[in-house]
Amino acid sequence: MGLLPCSCPLPCNKNRSECETKSTHHQSESSTSSSSLLSQPSLPLVPSLSFQPQSSSVYHQCLATLKGHSSYVSSLAVSDKLLYTGSSNSEIRVWPRKPPFSPEYSTGDDRNIVSTGNGGVKSLVILGDKLISAHQDHKIRVWRIIDESSTRRDQRYKCVATLPTMNDRFKNLFSSKSYVEVRRHKKCTWVHHVDAVSSLTLSQDGSMLYSASWDRSFKIWRTSDFKCLESIEKAHDDAINAIVVSPDGFVYTGSADKKIKVWNKKDKKHYLVATLTKHLSAVNALAVSEDGKVLYSGACDRSILVWERLSKEDDGVDGELLHMSVVGALRGHTKAIMCLAVASDLVLSGSADKSLRVWKRGLMEKEGYSCLAVLEGHTKSVKCLAVSVSDSDSNSDYTCMVYSGSLDLSVKVWNLRVSSI
Repeated sequence: MGLLPCSCPLPCNKNRSECETKSTHHQSESSTSSSSLLSQPSLPLVPSLSFQPQSSSVYHQCLATLKGHSSYVSSLAVSDKLLYTGSSNSEIRVWPRKPPFSPEYSTGDDRNIVSTGNGGVKSLVILGDKLISAHQDHKIRVWRIIDESSTRRDQRYKCVATLPTMNDRFKNLFSSKSYVEVRRHKKCTWVHHVDAVSSLTLSQDGSMLYSASWDRSFKIWRTSDFKCLESIEKAHDDAINAIVVSPDGFVYTGSADKKIKVWNKKDKKHYLVATLTKHLSAVNALAVSEDGKVLYSGACDRSILVWERLSKEDDGVDGELLHMSVVGALRGHTKAIMCLAVASDLVLSGSADKSLRVWKRGLMEKEGYSCLAVLEGHTKSVKCLAVSVSDSDSNSDYTCMVYSGSLDLSVKVWNLRVSSI
């Protein structure tokens, strides 16, 4: 299938803040926009955490390049056996998680299509036998995985819910208290997103689904029946681009307003814990460490900020709750950070500079971080990442499968083997 030009889903008369987040791919493909990304300040007052000496080495190899999408790849999700990819033209495809790939997977045969025609796919998550997708058309869709071996698409996957559900919509339709102002002179029921749903994440136990939107809100859905339990309206001053949840329930949202906000729940309602304000441009990506103590944020300023959880005795200066404090930045990318992923002690980053970087956190605080590898091969911006860790061969050696989706319409499958020197 031939490569087709990528088209920006928004008109180009949007302000720069919107274009950096809602259409970062458009910026990366024009010389004027690329220079604007390069001119973004790279947080000179934040110290660098990366350093040259390395206590580990990494072997990396690109195992395959998956082609088939006719528009840029915007989202990825990995299950035990399968990889799901979503594109900006509403297509969801499924691939084996590991090689070898049969012919239809390397040539883009339509037999691996899950869904088409429901609005650009912004985010994907997997919950048991369900695939959940967030879309440009303001909707969230839930797909039940029926029979992967079937040759008919309608026998392999079925859309079992569209959020908000019909029950949620009907219950709130006739109550004036259910309506919130979404823009001047326009109201909508609180269960609806009214702009693209940009990011999804699940609670650690899978009982809650969190959705963030360009409408500046985020919502919480109960996964047992997909009822909308709560909506935090006007959570930010601009579009929300990323949402993650720590194992202990803290919610982090990153926005085009350059801020990261921290939320926690009390008496069944979420409240604002802290606002983190070190980035100088739109926040595009967030990732949280497996123990929940470290937050990573990526933005158009080309730096990955590392935030560490404060102890209770340190949490507060002049009565202001901080929750987390920035300890430094990971530098090396030359354009906007588009996506982040965490696996074990690795941090992976994808950028508009067309590369991926693999960072390793030191065992001791003073060891900082080392950049183990730069993965190159994509011809346009890296838009999304997914990673899975295989069983370790020893206490210090392990293997990762990394998947990167790009504006070049392809997905690359990388094998990483990390070992101690």
